[in-house]
Amino acid sequence: MTTESSQPSNHLIDETSPYLLQHAYNPVDWYPWSEESLQKAKDEDKPIIVSIGYSACHWCHVMERECFEDTEVAELMNKHFINIKVDREERPDVDQIYMEAVQTMGLQGGWPLNVFLTPDQKPFYGGTYFPKQNWMQILQNVALAYEKQREQVVEAADKFAEGLQTSEVLRYKIAAAQSELYPTSVQRELREVFQTFSERFDAERGGLNKAPKFPMPSQWLFLLRYHFLTENTDALNHVLLTLDKMAEGGIYDQVGGGFARYSVDAEWFAPHFEKMLYDNGQLLSLYAEAFSLTKSDLYRQVLTDTVTFVQRELTSSKGGFYSALDADSEGEEGKYYVWKYDELQQVLGDTTDMLTDYFSATPKGNWENGNNILHLSLSESEFARKYELSLPDFGEIVTKAKQDLLERRSQRERPGLDDKIIAGWNGLMLRGLVDAYTALGDESILKLAQQNAQFLQSNLIQLVGEVASISHTYAKDERNIEGFLDDYAFVADGLIALYQVTFEEQWLYLADQLVQYAMRHFYHQKEQFFFYTSASSELIARKKELFDNVIPASNSAMARNLHKLSVLLEKADYAELAQGMLSRMLPLVKQYPSDTTNWAVLATEMSLPMAEVAIVGADYREVALELVQHYHPNKVVMGTKKQSDLPLLKERHTEDGQTTLYVCYNKTCQLPVHEVSEALEQLQRNLP
Repeated sequence: MTTESSQPSNHLIDETSPYLLQHAYNPVDWYPWSEESLQKAKDEDKPIIVSIGYSACHWCHVMERECFEDTEVAELMNKHFINIKVDREERPDVDQIYMEAVQTMGLQGGWPLNVFLTPDQKPFYGGTYFPKQNWMQILQNVALAYEKQREQVVEAADKFAEGLQTSEVLRYKIAAAQSELYPTSVQRELREVFQTFSERFDAERGGLNKAPKFPMPSQWLFLLRYHFLTENTDALNHVLLTLDKMAEGGIYDQVGGGFARYSVDAEWFAPHFEKMLYDNGQLLSLYAEAFSLTKSDLYRQVLTDTVTFVQRELTSSKGGFYSALDADSEGEEGKYYVWKYDELQQVLGDTTDMLTDYFSATPKGNWENGNNILHLSLSESEFARKYELSLPDFGEIVTKAKQDLLERRSQRERPGLDDKIIAGWNGLMLRGLVDAYTALGDESILKLAQQNAQFLQSNLIQLVGEVASISHTYAKDERNIEGFLDDYAFVADGLIALYQVTFEEQWLYLADQLVQYAMRHFYHQKEQFFFYTSASSELIARKKELFDNVIPASNSAMARNLHKLSVLLEKADYAELAQGMLSRMLPLVKQYPSDTTNWAVLATEMSLPMAEVAIVGADYREVALELVQHYHPNKVVMGTKKQSDLPLLKERHTEDGQTTLYVCYNKTCQLPVHEVSEALEQLQRNLP
């Protein structure tokens, strides 16, 4: 990247995004996305290049080195175009529009995303990564076309803009909501979704049968929930094999904990090395739920080490979580994480033979350039037997080795840190930490979650009357950019989860205030879904995010919030909204199963009565923790020491001075009990 000493700065120099600041000394005269840059394009009648990426994007760095740091390229760009750099994590609304545009053009999407626009923001050509000569040719061709064939360019741009402005409801022919969802018909449709996944499942290595492989947490959460709903053992086995292989693979950092963004192969072996907050938050939730069902030692270790990684490398002093760690260091992808065999020998000493066998490292290297990516071919228990050691003794050897390797690795040049704090991603991690605490009962994990909630409340959330608004990012001690729907949805979800382990009612009410704000400023009454942006958006289109990806769609996440809050706060209008959204999406769940798995999770939740567990008494928190460590995902838990105005807790009291549990369905309660085992029996009796 170009440094201050070799090049004057451009208009990105005052930005807060680490990604934009990486480009602040490029010879390209970059502007941020702003009224100023857009108006400049109109005033000078020049087309716009909007170049979109993110700080941990390897190919973004490559294109910067090859093109944007090159004075010859910069001269062309500066002469003919207004050049705008966008951090897709900072402005997902801009990225969303122009990614769809490029895909509509029949081109491959991805990052870096480079799109040519007319001065009024309408796209007419684009692509992803281009090497220098290709890029220069494109620049010359586009500049010539804009000058000599303006009419055709504008016509194409108008056509693409019209497509972008078409409602998703119309595009996907989404019908009106059904008056009622019938559990039997929902379950029948979910069976078809499961069969689709089963046909595509990699029975040897887990995940779907393709490469690259992304973790896609909501897909495996759906299969877990489908197993809960139907007791289908294949669904459970698919999940457990996938989680095992991911935890044993190179996609998981065997030394420092935490998951990389994806595996470039089908074996979970060679990762694309960047580590994203959103992946690790969701994977904490997924492994926690699987642990509560299986009590797997492997999952326990993954949870513990991933939380430690987040606390060590992604946590700010104020309690917010940073966005990502770069894949590159010293200009080389993965250099921070891979090992030469001789360095392993230096660190491991007398245990080299055994531990390189354990980590599947070889003298010649198992990856590129003689490097080794550490991964496991056998479990600790299998290795202990192989080397005739007790499991505790072998575990101690592995633990010490990891500590020593981590210490050695920490002396290397670290990957770049994207230190902006994104509200929605913090919500995902908040939920992940709460779920990890629920699984393990470790109070230090809960403390980390509480610190994060307090950070969000103090620095990103603002009360506006009786509702709460949220900012999208926090950087350089300032909140920036109006929040998007996913910020509201994921933070609310994290706060709902936090209430159910702390029983501090402020978190539940704050979650509801965020949902109420979203209802006022994002909800489209006619189409009965939420826009991704608020009514104040000035982009060429307001999109509705309906399809789940690596991160669930903001609409599916909000629908799940509405469903939970409808039970926790007895809000019938929320239940009606959630049911309406799901019923309209169900045909698409069947049609696009891989892209609607969070909707499918909601379908499993709504096809069963949700258990309402109220706990009253001096030991309510301890009793609640004991209860939730048993697997029963379709429930909400409320608790108080003496009394509360929350609907499910009103007029609930202890019996015989003992902490008392009430298991209820649809506001109808069974006999109060004093033992968790008795409450679990009541929950079990009401399963299908």
